[in-house]
Amino acid sequence: MSQSHIVDASILDALTGEARAHPRRRKNLNFHACESAACQRLLNAIEPGSYVPPHRHLDPTKDESIVVVRGRLGVMIFDDGGGVREMGILVPGGKVVLVNVPHGAYHTVIGLEPGTVFFEAKAGPYRPLTPHERAPWAPQEGEPGWQDYLQSLARRLMAG
Repeated sequence: MSQSHIVDASILDALTGEARAHPRRRKNLNFHACESAACQRLLNAIEPGSYVPPHRHLDPTKDESIVVVRGRLGVMIFDDGGGVREMGILVPGGKVVLVNVPHGAYHTVIGLEPGTVFFEAKAGPYRPLTPHERAPWAPQEGEPGWQDYLQSLARRLMAG
């Protein structure tokens, strides 16, 4: 999507519908023209049960900013051994609405209620994660134990 676009509730609803129908329970809407764009800007719809394995971006230009648009989004930042360094629940108009994840920090996001959408911005170009950017202490999507791990993270967020 490279043209000007006013994002209204109907666009958020459509994106959420696509996320609900997708096996991974999430869907993004890119505002950058291509994966090689210098600035990656996108909306992400994420439903409860979607697992974004903890990961990091080692490139020093890849700090990542996340702003919640709708719903409730859990964010966790981990130390190198998998201990939780910081966590918060982002809610539009709430106490926490934005997180900036510095490059090199392991992190994940968790959709805590249906219809959750967040805006993400980071430097491009898009590059798939390398093995060194995947958290060695967390299961990858589809591996045994990923659902239990996701539930444990959600419980920890809810407990505060």
